[in-house]
Amino acid sequence: MNKLLEGVTVLDLTNVLSGPFTGYQMALLGANVIKVETPGAGDLARQLGADSDLNKEKMGTSFLAQNAGKRSISLNLKSAKGKEVLRRLAGNADVILENFRPGVMDRLGVGYNALKDEFPRLVYCAISGFGQTGPLADAPAYDQIIQGRSGVMSITGDEQSAPLRVGYPVCDTIGGMTAAFAIASALVSRNNTGKGCFIDVSMLDSVMVTMGWIVSNQLIAGRSPVPMGNDNFTASPSGAFRTGDGLLNIAANKQEQFEILCDLLGRSDLKTDPRFAEREIRKTNRKALSEILEEELRRGDAAEWERKFNQAGVPAGQVLSVLDALTQDQVQHRGLLMKVLFNKEDLDQTQEITLTRSGFTIDGEQTGVRHGPPRLGQHTDEILLATGYTPANISNLREEGVV
Repeated sequence: MNKLLEGVTVLDLTNVLSGPFTGYQMALLGANVIKVETPGAGDLARQLGADSDLNKEKMGTSFLAQNAGKRSISLNLKSAKGKEVLRRLAGNADVILENFRPGVMDRLGVGYNALKDEFPRLVYCAISGFGQTGPLADAPAYDQIIQGRSGVMSITGDEQSAPLRVGYPVCDTIGGMTAAFAIASALVSRNNTGKGCFIDVSMLDSVMVTMGWIVSNQLIAGRSPVPMGNDNFTASPSGAFRTGDGLLNIAANKQEQFEILCDLLGRSDLKTDPRFAEREIRKTNRKALSEILEEELRRGDAAEWERKFNQAGVPAGQVLSVLDALTQDQVQHRGLLMKVLFNKEDLDQTQEITLTRSGFTIDGEQTGVRHGPPRLGQHTDEILLATGYTPANISNLREEGVV
């Protein structure tokens, strides 16, 4: 297990996806991530997922997906003593991570402005839908809202189906990855300057940054994008094609790739057909070309054509279900998936679950976590004892509903 962030302590006050995803990426690299949750309820994601029994246990699959390796403390930040506990935790922390609406932490008296003078080395990262400033700063934001306002939905789908939502919470995830990158950069800077900083992550901004080609075509070339379904707007044939069995992505973006494709399909005549001979002309006649190619592709299945095309240097890949994608040989070889244990409702019972690691290795070594996702408040006593509280102090805090 790679430990690039070993020695870094993160107070993760986040809920649902964007923030928890950030904390998980840091935990995978060895950071000590302390998940601070509301007593009794905890992260809303604990109640979300396809397994209703796990939801009842506050260990929903949505929570399990991005909280392994963290320790959980329950803490009522609306109480004076709860705020005192957080300040003491902040004294031993490198990072505070939160994804409340702008102003919530300030109103509680534990926002960046209230902490920065006392803890000048603290890196404080706030993730929100629209950022901390601007006319939409206070607006509620969920992934689908950001997909709509970013323009992502307008270019997803085809002429009949667009605007269409991307099939997973892409904006939450991109926001979380952006925050992880920003925090890591801030920690490097702090090592040089000794000063922490405030990081304002906007999910809207983060997503639009990833739309580079689309945005550049609009701003520089004045070309408004249109939804093209499975087709690639930069070239033809480049998109998803029906075969005798299964859908196949083909990306013959170069002239030589197109010509090889024609030969493999037994249609060398297409190379000199005036409708398809040149790159830009092929884009204009995309529909006619696709119909011809699919007629030939029906002679074999997607797996067969994938092998033939790739061997000849024409990029191609099957369109897989999520299950098939997870079990494919490449994913297994890379070790992307890991098995971890977590406690069932009866703490004497454990269940093994499979989770994803990071999307990279370091010197050939995979990232990983020390333990599975925590139960709500599972590590409260352990964390408080390490912060200087006595067993009697902790008992009093519990009786008063602080933890």
